[in-house]
Amino acid sequence: MMKSILLRGALLVLLISSAWQPLPVGAASRLAGNVSPYLAMHAGDPVEWHEWGAAALAEARRQDRLLLVSVGYFACHWCHVMQRESYRDAEVARLLNAQFVPVKVDKELNAALDATLQDFSERTRGRAGWPLNVFVTPDGYPLFAMQYASRDEFLRIAGVLAERWRKDRARLQAAARAAAVSSPEPLLPGDLRAAYLSRAFEEADWLRGGFGAVAKFPQAPQLVALLELQAESPDAKLAEFLRLTLDRMAERGLQDHVFGGFFRYTVDPDWLQPHFEKMLYDNAQLALIYGRAARILGDERYARVARQTLDFVLARMASGGAYVASLSAIDAAGVEGASYLWPAQPLQAVLTEQEWQAVRSLWALDSPAHFAAGFLPAPQREASAAELALQQSAWRKLASARAEAQVPRDEKVVSGWNGLLLAALAESAAAPQGPHAAAAEQLYRFIHERLWTGQALRKGMAGGKALSGAELEDYAYAAFGVWRYATVRGGEAARRFAIQLQRAAWQRFYKRGVFQLEEQRLLATASDAWEDGYLPAPAPLLVELGLQSGNAELAAKAAKALARARKTVGGDPFWRSGLVRLAIPARPGASAGVSRSGH
Repeated sequence: MMKSILLRGALLVLLISSAWQPLPVGAASRLAGNVSPYLAMHAGDPVEWHEWGAAALAEARRQDRLLLVSVGYFACHWCHVMQRESYRDAEVARLLNAQFVPVKVDKELNAALDATLQDFSERTRGRAGWPLNVFVTPDGYPLFAMQYASRDEFLRIAGVLAERWRKDRARLQAAARAAAVSSPEPLLPGDLRAAYLSRAFEEADWLRGGFGAVAKFPQAPQLVALLELQAESPDAKLAEFLRLTLDRMAERGLQDHVFGGFFRYTVDPDWLQPHFEKMLYDNAQLALIYGRAARILGDERYARVARQTLDFVLARMASGGAYVASLSAIDAAGVEGASYLWPAQPLQAVLTEQEWQAVRSLWALDSPAHFAAGFLPAPQREASAAELALQQSAWRKLASARAEAQVPRDEKVVSGWNGLLLAALAESAAAPQGPHAAAAEQLYRFIHERLWTGQALRKGMAGGKALSGAELEDYAYAAFGVWRYATVRGGEAARRFAIQLQRAAWQRFYKRGVFQLEEQRLLATASDAWEDGYLPAPAPLLVELGLQSGNAELAAKAAKALARARKTVGGDPFWRSGLVRLAIPARPGASAGVSRSGH
């Protein structure tokens, strides 16, 4: 019903221009000086942005307007593009200020809200991602979602919705309520592991690795579960796919071969052309995955990738004992990827003639530049033995040439993501001659001393200030990291702290037999705590930790929650990696989550 309403509405002529009003003086000051760099960068927009919260919903009810909830993050390339094209446009601002309550959201500080809106977008539009713009009714029901749109398209859609809301709000409210009702198909009966593997093989790209045929994301939760299945019951076909995927991610454009670390994703299916943001959560998860793959698949190359990824995080993302959220996709001048791209002539000037001849072919430098700012120094094909040494030398010289270059950082410290990194550092420290023991201890102390109040976990830190509002995923990931640190470093105090975190999570987020993603929900709908996204689902991770905690109270709660989930959780098994992990028999010395089988 919602789609038909919107299609009819799209045919209407915009009749509301005479109602637009100028921006009130000083309205933009709501976001000025915000601890979120993403929100702060929107302080100068002519749009009269509100922050997300009960006050914004109350204002929408008072004025009887739709909310525009616009979600993004500092490192996001297309978020910057849409700000430049639309949110700083005077005509867009007049429409939004006169007809809506516009709300700007940092998805890294409101992960539960973002998950719910992304789920709505995926169900109703068939896609998700950032920037995410969702029109929401004053009583908290999402109505219509869109990602990036050109200025004219955004104006058209917003205008149609404003007109429809004034003339036919009852029907729009009914459509929004109907769209909120979701009845996922039950999970396939029988062997969940077999169903999961079958779905993964359906989604797998057997020629290029990874999943899907358009853009390529790491899909870390799925890779974790597949590695666990391979460890439990080795399978040649699965091992082949895992090696193909891990090799392509590490060898082509997803990894930054000059400065280290992994970009967020590639826009093409061959892993060649990335968007250039680097997220702490991606690099933490991939370090864990490559470390696990080295042991399960018996390939030391993967252990080297894991160590190098952690070395990058420690070198480029450190902040006073913890680690920042992200590095931006654009440079200080607003150019996408400029920190990582090279025009051909400056690139050639840095290299010897022999190096240039080798990489010119390997990096396809005789073709048109990959990006507006130049070429990405990453192999476009498999390197020959003779090319490998010259390529390594070229990368070192490029890194030296831009050693002083600074990439804009989102300086927020997010508790949950630092928990994932702590797990990766602890795993690395557990290996023979593990190089990251000191960093693991330092991060553990930061989480315990700065992010934990004694009763509650903080969301993180920003600008020297503590951030409140920690969500289920923050507790689950922090508990996971602390538990891994305690397990591999043998610390009884850390074990007790991990138990504290788990108890607090159960008390705050497990209500009437259901996990909530946040303590106080403002939207009328909520996302599923058992469903994976770009991060692992927090509910099964917390259950897994409880089952392995050695604490009778937590183990009993976890067993009860798992029994309920097996009866009630539905949906595509491909997005239920946590339940798959829980279906794999535990092995001696196992620990939860990404590194379940120890070291």
